Amino acid sequence: MRGTAMAGAVAWAMVVLAATGMPAKADDPGSDVAIGLVVAESLGDGVARYHADAAARAAAHPSYALVEEPGAGAGPVGADLVVRPTFAVLDGKRAARIAITPGTSLYGTGMVAGPLLRNGRRVTAWNTDAYGYGDEAPALYQSHAWVLAVRPDGTSFGVLADTTYRCEIDTAYASPDEIVFAADGPAFPVIVIEGKTPQDVVKELARLTGTMPMPPKWSVGYHQCRYSYYPEARVREIANNFRDRGIPCDVIWYDIDYYDTFRVFTFNKEYFPDPKGLNADLMAQGFHNVWMINPGIKRETGPGVTRIFDSGNEADVWVKDAAGKTYSGEVWPGWCHFPDYTSPRVRSWWGPFYDDFVAQGITGVWNDMNEPAIFNVKSKTMPEENRHAGDPSMVKPDGRQQGAGAAGDHARYHNVYGMLMVKGTREGIAAATPEKRPFVLSRANYIGGQRYGATWTGDNTADWYHVETSIPMVLNVGLSGQPFIGPDIGGFNGNGDARMFARWMGFGALLPFSRGHTGKGNIDKEPWSFGPEVEATSREALKRRYRLMPYFYTLFREASVTGLPVARPVFFADLTDPALRSEDDSFLLGGDVLISAQVLPDRSRAAVMPKGAWREIEASTDADLPRLFVRPGAVVPMGPDLMHTGEKALDPLTLVVNLDEGGKAEGTLYEDAGDGYGYQSGEYLLTTYSAARAGNTVTLTARGEGKMTRPARRVVVRVLLDGKEIRSEGNDGGPIVVDMGA
Repeated sequence: MRGTAMAGAVAWAMVVLAATGMPAKADDPGSDVAIGLVVAESLGDGVARYHADAAARAAAHPSYALVEEPGAGAGPVGADLVVRPTFAVLDGKRAARIAITPGTSLYGTGMVAGPLLRNGRRVTAWNTDAYGYGDEAPALYQSHAWVLAVRPDGTSFGVLADTTYRCEIDTAYASPDEIVFAADGPAFPVIVIEGKTPQDVVKELARLTGTMPMPPKWSVGYHQCRYSYYPEARVREIANNFRDRGIPCDVIWYDIDYYDTFRVFTFNKEYFPDPKGLNADLMAQGFHNVWMINPGIKRETGPGVTRIFDSGNEADVWVKDAAGKTYSGEVWPGWCHFPDYTSPRVRSWWGPFYDDFVAQGITGVWNDMNEPAIFNVKSKTMPEENRHAGDPSMVKPDGRQQGAGAAGDHARYHNVYGMLMVKGTREGIAAATPEKRPFVLSRANYIGGQRYGATWTGDNTADWYHVETSIPMVLNVGLSGQPFIGPDIGGFNGNGDARMFARWMGFGALLPFSRGHTGKGNIDKEPWSFGPEVEATSREALKRRYRLMPYFYTLFREASVTGLPVARPVFFADLTDPALRSEDDSFLLGGDVLISAQVLPDRSRAAVMPKGAWREIEASTDADLPRLFVRPGAVVPMGPDLMHTGEKALDPLTLVVNLDEGGKAEGTLYEDAGDGYGYQSGEYLLTTYSAARAGNTVTLTARGEGKMTRPARRVVVRVLLDGKEIRSEGNDGGPIVVDMGA
């Protein structure tokens, strides 16, 4: 959808710019050698793609980041593009350098641990199985060679190094006045986006790289997982505990122990004799399910052992080694072969295996270990000399199909292997259940991978560092194009303790992807596992999420349309306030709700707040629960307590109003069927609620769009004042008057 619009709108012209520094041949070695004449192409207003020279443009590989290669058009590179890279060879690697002005704040770089503000850091874009990672980890599970820069006045630009190879991102570490990308492989293009605000830049990134598909509503609820829930009786026990204890939950997950000896698309008949019956029973209780599928296919010794292995041999789908023989690597099943997801033919082979799988009542799929992770080798992955077929039909920047040049080594395709696996998985599930929206979660991904699935922050650790880094990790991945992300609440590696779990759940329940998870051998980490006090905190934290579900679902719709993240940094509320630039203990949900969390054991830290009369909702005396504030000028939709998203209709609808200095406020509510694709043909309801004060009365009105019939329901209006609120009720769609003198 966005690709079609982009092809029609893009002006594509070539401009040759003189490079600074000493000219050099494209293949010159050296520690710092400038490259010839830069070629610039316009990709739209305020967007340009730069190549080191004409030869680099001709040799460039197709982009896996972009939705599609822009079509040819007319028009020069805009004069508003003041950020222009220079190209060089640094220590034998192709590099691009982008100058920054003093006081510029840097963000993005995808999945990285540590603080929100990325100035003075080095990140390696190389998908890595990084179990128990810390701040020192150079590379994690995903690759986003993207930096978002915000100047002191709030204007912004973003820079994308469009390469699938291992790429080091230096955010003013070696030099405080420049960003440097240095990558293996051939010369790569650099895309620069200029914007008046960082929000504009992030939306333009989404136009180029795609937006998240609208997810099924149940996936926006709370998820419960561990490595692993088995046998079937244990799963039923978990489900019953949630319902009996009155704790909201929508999804239960199944890790690798459900497999028959770790063979994908199989079930251990001792643990799960009737997965279809189990799924149906839990669905009756309001629980959806997500089951893991990994890329390693167990290498068998004879024909007829498993259908997928025999079929893979017959169809010749496996990744090859440097000698052209089928590659084998060790993972959970032992020695495995690996489908070559870079080939569209292989993805077409892979997809139909989901037909019988989802016929068991499976509603979601989790692709894990797809960096790809390989055991018992120093690199933790397959050799870079391995061979992939690639996609001959993909178009290069010069408009030609790559054809035979698609075949390449693993060094070229490593970073997109996981993304292409989840692409094939999504396509397979969509074909098997065309009436439903797929939910797929992937550990490994690449910039643009939000087009295919959600993600999480990988195998974190149950310690206070990982509690603290959860929020900035989510924010930086969101600023890199992927809105649907969250951490393993409670920590995957290690046990932690009650206080840590309560604090983590307090704010983790309000992150875009909210899932409790832990590893094998650890203590239980369900919301009730740490005793009554933590259970009460967890219950209230999750009830908050579900009361905010109308707002959450509206934000997911906004993310699917504009690319703006669901969770946003607080500085988005005031781009010129330097005190907010590094704030990462708090975050915004959308533009209207601020979550102020205490992420460390010290409970005395004062919240860093944007200017203005942000007023508190959902106040609590529980210090492990974050404080929630509403922006002045906002109307926030909320709903009743729920045990799961499908429990009952949104009735009553609560509208929380915080008037601005002019006595006005506005907000939106998006509604649809919660699944399926009727919304694409207008079967939705998007309502804008406006409030205005005149004297002692506030009048709230509604205007809507979409074909969905407005429900006949009660509306509760809560107008926030300093230290109190005034309520009134009415019917949805008609004006509601609140007497402020009451």
